[in-house]
Amino acid sequence: MTPPRSKSILFDDAFYAYLVDHWVREPDLLRRLREETDAMPNAGMQIGPEQGQLMGLLVKLLGARRCLEVGVFTGYSSLAVALAMPSDGCIVACDVSDEYTSVARRYWAEAGVADRIALHLGPAVETLRTLLEQGQAGTYDFAFVDANKGDYDAYYEMGLKLLRPGGAMLIDNVFWHGRVLDEADQSDDVRAIRDLNAKVRADERVDLAVVPICDGVTLVRKR
Repeated sequence: MTPPRSKSILFDDAFYAYLVDHWVREPDLLRRLREETDAMPNAGMQIGPEQGQLMGLLVKLLGARRCLEVGVFTGYSSLAVALAMPSDGCIVACDVSDEYTSVARRYWAEAGVADRIALHLGPAVETLRTLLEQGQAGTYDFAFVDANKGDYDAYYEMGLKLLRPGGAMLIDNVFWHGRVLDEADQSDDVRAIRDLNAKVRADERVDLAVVPICDGVTLVRKR
């Protein structure tokens, strides 16, 4: 496998190569999408293949048919989820970039899953609010959050409302490249992630675990 540019930050290169070689099963289409994205200026926004594989497994374990994605980029995560869903599944995918999601749409079409993915271009907070206003609370099985960090609390709260009891949410970048440890760093993104990390730990509405792969992901299950 061509080494991913986006890697699990807690592992050195040798151990990460071992992880990828021994545990990652990456379909050819996902590999090609990852390698195309790796050549882009903002390639660091892409999840690693080990995270995509985890998401696909979670979707299968949940039997998920209705999924949310907040932050699409070039579509690796949504493609990994769509490939793991049954043919009658649907993903509501939120992003603001027509440029990056044009890459995603090309790969969705090639995979034959474009009809399972409803792309909404615009601020995700507005899309999620519309879904709630349409009476879709409690109807989603799985949600993935990987977008504007300043809105993480809003994504979390609205995502929980949209999830069914027993549904799961995966929240990306909870380590924020290790910057959450630096108390001198009071930037808006770091503070938003620190605040959400503390909130989720104390939140009795969910069961939770942290998975220390890529840039850290928090997994919650709605009670």
